[in-house]
Amino acid sequence: MQITLEALRAIVGPAHVLTGDDVHSRRVDWMTGTPCQAGVIVRPADTEQLAAVMQACHAVQQPVVTHGGLTGLVHGAEASPDELVISLERMTAIEEIDQVGGTLTVQAGAPLQRVQEAAKEVGLQFPLDLGARGSCTIGGNIATNAGGVRVIRYGMMRQQVLGLEAVMADGRVVSSLNRMLKNNAGFDLKQLFIGSEGTLGIVTRAVLRLQPPTPSEQTAMVACPSFEALTRLLSHMGRALGGSLGAFEVMWQNHYRLLTETLGRHTPPIATEHPFYVIIDSLGSDAERNATQFSEALENALESELIVDAVIAQSTTQRDGLWAIREDIEGLVKGMAPVLTFDVSLPIADMQRYTDALEAQLIQRWAEARLVVFGHLGDGNLHISVSVGSAEIEVRREVEAMVYQPLAALGGSVSAEHGIGLEKRPWLNTCRSSAEIELMHTLKQALDPLNLLNRGKVLQETF
Repeated sequence: MQITLEALRAIVGPAHVLTGDDVHSRRVDWMTGTPCQAGVIVRPADTEQLAAVMQACHAVQQPVVTHGGLTGLVHGAEASPDELVISLERMTAIEEIDQVGGTLTVQAGAPLQRVQEAAKEVGLQFPLDLGARGSCTIGGNIATNAGGVRVIRYGMMRQQVLGLEAVMADGRVVSSLNRMLKNNAGFDLKQLFIGSEGTLGIVTRAVLRLQPPTPSEQTAMVACPSFEALTRLLSHMGRALGGSLGAFEVMWQNHYRLLTETLGRHTPPIATEHPFYVIIDSLGSDAERNATQFSEALENALESELIVDAVIAQSTTQRDGLWAIREDIEGLVKGMAPVLTFDVSLPIADMQRYTDALEAQLIQRWAEARLVVFGHLGDGNLHISVSVGSAEIEVRREVEAMVYQPLAALGGSVSAEHGIGLEKRPWLNTCRSSAEIELMHTLKQALDPLNLLNRGKVLQETF
């Protein structure tokens, strides 16, 4: 550690400089339980304190890692003993809600669920939604350009951010808390920080775009007889529901059967012999119209043999029960332990061929191999879980090659929504050109010339 504890305590107060067991008792990876190895954790209360910490770190070339909700899956929050962690856990204030303009200004440490609830209290909604909503933070959502289950309608986190504030590596504060939908005055600097995983600056505050409420929510789980029928169903529901289609979440049979029949964690609402299952959400403002439109769309799909079975949720409890199968990541991890997880994107038309070929390759290499697939099919995102009896690093690398290498030829990506971190850094060149990576390095060098922020994450170090 290049910086002294005394210098840090003078800025944030002694109670907010954590060392020893207070550091190591924290986990930086919820899936593996890896303990934090940082030399110290600092908890600033606001932008001013954070900026002062970064000024002090910059003066002595102290490297820094930023922590939000620690729900990431690509080892982006790992820190070594010579690194300082900045935790945003005290920066959780919702500062302002503009009901007329439809915006919410919030500190970066606020949990996503709290923002959702605050918007709901004033008759609006913040549409970003994902399984870790109770613990993931807005700053983390911004840093990783989070996706979730509503992307098909509302887009990624990038589409939800109107303005933000960030602290640079040298402690300078760049505050562009724009609240307007249209602002073409020069470069859109917020885009430098959205999706950059804390490597270019630390997001401290953000102006988020709110949406009108959709009090009517229709949810169904359907079974599809084939992948062709599945893709046709996506097109059909998009046309039939228009702008009200909110989610189109697909579970391969291997995922659905594991969590219902094999593990018995959920009662299957539909028989388990079908190859594909879909949770479909329709979000509207008129309950009667939405319900009619939704049921007619499903009836037409049944008549066209796009689906072979369906169940429509008749209550919030039933709706939650359907979603619980899709969101039971804990059950998935326990049921496949030791499990290797992947987050990829590729053209929808290629998904079945890709997963079939992957499963065949895995079984050829490991006879006991298991593959489980689910994802946000409507936006081209698949979540892949693999179990081959070992999670050792050599095995991990071999499986990674099977998962990632075919994506280059398909025009896919090794990361749809989880980011790159440390885990996917060696594979970045499979989905980004050399010119793109060179420009990323140029930006990193320009904004963080001493390589203090999340060093080694996303990009291979060159300085």
